Amino acid sequence: MREKLPCYASAAFGLEGLVAGELRNLKLADVKAENGGVRFSASPEDLFLCNLRLHFCDRVFILAAEAVCTSFEELFRLVFSVPWQEFADGSEAFMVSAKCARSRLMSPRDCQSITKKAILEKLKKALHLSVFPEKGPQLPVQVSVHSDVVRILINTSGEALSRRGYRTWNGEAPLRETLAAALVHLSPWNPSLPLYDPCCGTGTILIEAAFMASRIAPGIRRSFVMEQFAPFRTLPFSVLRAAVAAEAVSPALSVCGSDIDPEAVELSRRHIRQANLTGTVRTETLPFQQLTLSEPKGVFICNPPYGERLSDQKSCRLLYRDLHALLLRHPGWSMCVISSDPAFERSFGKRSAKKRRLYNGRLECTYYIF
Repeated sequence: MREKLPCYASAAFGLEGLVAGELRNLKLADVKAENGGVRFSASPEDLFLCNLRLHFCDRVFILAAEAVCTSFEELFRLVFSVPWQEFADGSEAFMVSAKCARSRLMSPRDCQSITKKAILEKLKKALHLSVFPEKGPQLPVQVSVHSDVVRILINTSGEALSRRGYRTWNGEAPLRETLAAALVHLSPWNPSLPLYDPCCGTGTILIEAAFMASRIAPGIRRSFVMEQFAPFRTLPFSVLRAAVAAEAVSPALSVCGSDIDPEAVELSRRHIRQANLTGTVRTETLPFQQLTLSEPKGVFICNPPYGERLSDQKSCRLLYRDLHALLLRHPGWSMCVISSDPAFERSFGKRSAKKRRLYNGRLECTYYIF
């Protein structure tokens, strides 16, 4: 196994810079952000720590190969050039997925088939095997083809890193955990200030804020597919996990929220319990139009309804006006709101001090800071 591997951390558009910042804070080398992700170099141990620690990343990959390919023969040669024996012993279930865009190779099914064939042919030659039972642990491989450039990526995370493990029930229009963490990070909040989400839903923003303030690694409660890779099984995963878990602290925090929907609030309390944050994060059923807080300074962060359907737009825009009234009742506070409505500031009744384009899934949004 090579000491350092070329790697790639995928990210939603708008979050690449945040992921690059986290990788630099982890002292990783060759960090370079680009559209959709960040390149870097890492050891296998570093890869595991990235999966544990990264707040804003979708998945962490080993970048096994990359080249321009305009024919399936070139694709086969590229995949065959990868030293697959460094990552597999031949017992794995090879799970190959493919994405194709703006390229001469535009058949995901054919790309999958050729990639798998090339992997098995290379392992036959390198390991002198003739049979592949594919009954062992998964080895997920992704073929990404864009503008004739092919990347062969080995997924070390498995499920998306947004699956922290604490959210087992979803309310209406759930906010992905990675985006919720980004909203907290991009806001003016710090743990010395109260944080309040007046549209808390199932509590994702509040939980992610508490994780950050308490130095709880977002992936500490889940496993990663790389732990089952044959050459990696001797790595000290349990020791690394325990060391990261020991970094958690218990600061004095005021992280609270409310929602008009009692079912959503009940789900938020279940998630708070599952995140082991009972007593740290508090939620209640309350329309924010009735909310008045005693603290002179703090930060509101919320993800209100967007009114994507025309029938909902009028009620949502009235809601945005009410959010401005909430801010006026708390003159020492800041308010941070994400919305896809291009008329949000007009409905809110004030221009934001800062704004940033982000994506909630495939929906283009703006993050406003007042």
